[in-house]
Amino acid sequence: MDVQGTAEAGFEPVRDAFVRNFEQRGERGAAVAVYRDGRKVVDLWAGTRDVDGTAPWAVDTAQIVRSATKGVAAAVPLLLHQRGQLDLDAPVGTYWPEFKAAGKERTLVRHLLSHSAGVPVLDRPLTLAEAVDQETATRAVAAQAPAWEPGTDHGYHAQTYSWLLSGLVQRVTGRTIGRWVAEEIARPLGLDLWLGLPDEEAHRVGRIGPVEEPATAAGGGLRLRPKRSVADAYRDPSSLTRRAFGAIDPMPDENDPLYRAAELPASAGISTARALARFYAATLGPVDGHRLFAPATLAMARTEESVGLDRVLVVSTRFGLGFMLHGPASPLLAPGSFGHPGRGGSLGFADPASGIALGYVTNGMRKGVTADPRAQALIRAVRTATATTGA
Repeated sequence: MDVQGTAEAGFEPVRDAFVRNFEQRGERGAAVAVYRDGRKVVDLWAGTRDVDGTAPWAVDTAQIVRSATKGVAAAVPLLLHQRGQLDLDAPVGTYWPEFKAAGKERTLVRHLLSHSAGVPVLDRPLTLAEAVDQETATRAVAAQAPAWEPGTDHGYHAQTYSWLLSGLVQRVTGRTIGRWVAEEIARPLGLDLWLGLPDEEAHRVGRIGPVEEPATAAGGGLRLRPKRSVADAYRDPSSLTRRAFGAIDPMPDENDPLYRAAELPASAGISTARALARFYAATLGPVDGHRLFAPATLAMARTEESVGLDRVLVVSTRFGLGFMLHGPASPLLAPGSFGHPGRGGSLGFADPASGIALGYVTNGMRKGVTADPRAQALIRAVRTATATTGA
């Protein structure tokens, strides 16, 4: 395997695990980056740019990262709170009056971030054209009756998270969430990361697609209660699982330029591994003079807000304010880690105790929702490296 890039002394286990992902776990094209204490220590890429092609993955290749986008998007309301522009304990209707409809009057801003708002599904799924039109989509989610009383339970808002955050941010700032991320996060930090891919960057983005998990590979995504898997729940058209993931119907082609250009913060972010890692590094502390979260904001981001059986993923999940927390459903580096996986592979997270931030992107999509075996192999390698290098 012709691996490009660098791994500093002590982080060779990460390079070794990255190579084994290609040799043993069916990887086609991928990149991984690791920061420690605000400094890049791993930056590797290999394979093909497109899952179904032969052109090599380049130093600046980016990929769609699916739900790993949610962690980046979560930073927006947290930063607005940090700047005094948004109260996380205020009703959403304070900023977005139309959202008060259908029993959602007492829904708080923090409920949107902790997947406890009760609107993971829409009574009528949106077409792709409707989903990418912010006015149409936010109007639909504002009118939706909740599946449970907001704040009393939680379930993964797989697609509706897009329109919940977009609607809120637009009304608080007057800017779309994609523009806010571009101007306030990506530009200051120099990130190759977009919520809404510009035409001039389209040539850098590889094609994603499904890949089969080798029979010899261990693990492979979210595993639920023994008698029911997420796949079982997804096959039931009446389940919250099927309806939550199917809030856009038919399921869009994620290689479609229309989808890539859409500002869908639940699922359509496009990034390099380097940018994901750098973003998370900046939540922990300064990166080349730029820091995102003040200490109080960092503490809030990773404080447990929702825990227990997830009504959509039907497994026990843990969420802070927009971020998944370390746990059985999403094993990260250590108990204090926070971040977000993308269904099928990609991952970004930070660990305050060790100062580690990691970004992993791939063009080969697996069936699992979380805990992808390739990402988990990289996490184990980082754990080994940090132990031996004294981080």
